Amino acid sequence: MPIDIFMTQLSPTMTEGKIARWLKKEGDTLESGEVMLEVETDKATMEVEVIDEGILHKIIAPEGALVKVGEAIGVIAEDGEEVPIDYVPEGSGQEPIVETHGTPAAVEAEPTPSVVPAPSEVVAAQAPVDTAAVERAANDKRIKASPLARRLAKQKGVNLAAITGTGPRGRIVKADVEKAAKRGISLGGSSQSFVPTAIRPLPTGPMPYHADEYDAIENSMMRKAIARRLTESKQQVPHFYLSLDVEMDRLMDLRAQLNKSADGAFKLSVNDFIVKAVSKALVDVPAANASWADSHTYQHKHAHISIAVAIEGGLITPIVRFAEQKGIVDISNEIKELAGKARAGELKPEEYTGGTFSISNLGMYGIKQFQAIVNPPEGAILAVGGTEERAVAENGHVVVKKMMTLTLSCDHRVVDGAVGAEYLNALKKHIECPASVLI
Repeated sequence: MPIDIFMTQLSPTMTEGKIARWLKKEGDTLESGEVMLEVETDKATMEVEVIDEGILHKIIAPEGALVKVGEAIGVIAEDGEEVPIDYVPEGSGQEPIVETHGTPAAVEAEPTPSVVPAPSEVVAAQAPVDTAAVERAANDKRIKASPLARRLAKQKGVNLAAITGTGPRGRIVKADVEKAAKRGISLGGSSQSFVPTAIRPLPTGPMPYHADEYDAIENSMMRKAIARRLTESKQQVPHFYLSLDVEMDRLMDLRAQLNKSADGAFKLSVNDFIVKAVSKALVDVPAANASWADSHTYQHKHAHISIAVAIEGGLITPIVRFAEQKGIVDISNEIKELAGKARAGELKPEEYTGGTFSISNLGMYGIKQFQAIVNPPEGAILAVGGTEERAVAENGHVVVKKMMTLTLSCDHRVVDGAVGAEYLNALKKHIECPASVLI
């Protein structure tokens, strides 16, 4: 039986991918684990490995093609098997033509399995959510399934929690996933697709400029994803902003002392202290470490800190997980490693998904203050300005101190004004008494 190769969802926010490069050509033998092609996603260019072995009979989506998640990009077959010459999407009204390696015949095309957006994408778009099913899917790591079955389920958008395994001791195997895909068992636990709220497109007519006065730069998948996600956030998330000034003299002195005593073993940045202080403050005010869904507010037990990193063509937010449990030197080393991988396009999905709170720091660019956009489903993001000397009043006298302005952007559905203010003051306490972040 011929097997369609589908565009795989390679990141939780990915809705379409661009074929960057085919590493296999038509007629090549495919073996499990080999890299078959490279796909440009909204986060990075990623490799796609072979799952089903056979012969690459047909490449449907050529290099440069933009393909939605779940659409067919190729066909795998065994020698002598009937396979489509051309892939015809369902509902096109055309009759597909098939061949038996040189012997054409007319047959009906098998319908493409329905594909559903990832739960995180659905929440961000405010579409109806089957909460129980989403929670089952989020906990599918406890489900007994073979590694191949898990990979195939992810590729085909199948909910492992909705499958009864036929393998040893009820383990889910490859055949179970293939049967489920034909029945339309989706990530939400039903065959009905959730459709994200549509965003009204901007005008696409001719630009009102002379052609020789600009360079038209094609928007990358990452840039399109950034535009879409931030537009959704500003339209659907009720933002409010709180700003507060903090004294930095003690933190800067402590940082200088630690770096000097390290003798080159490590070098701490101001941002390293901020990340640790943010995580400590989330322990003090757990109500600020929360995410919103229509039926529940998820208050997180750990501080998984997303850190905005500028890369070529956009930005990405690698995550320092369990930051409240880590020492500041460990955090510093981890941030450097994640930032390096981000700029090299080598981050894995688990390294940039699942954050509970974000930090965006533009202080190194001389920015004094700014307001960041909340990154759903997180409930807040901290905008960090630069450290500068300012004249401030102290005990009736004007003195010069090193100061920094912090601005907290909150999703008012989950972080109220009083909670945001309490959190900022807890953060201020840790920054102005920086020894607390070393405990």
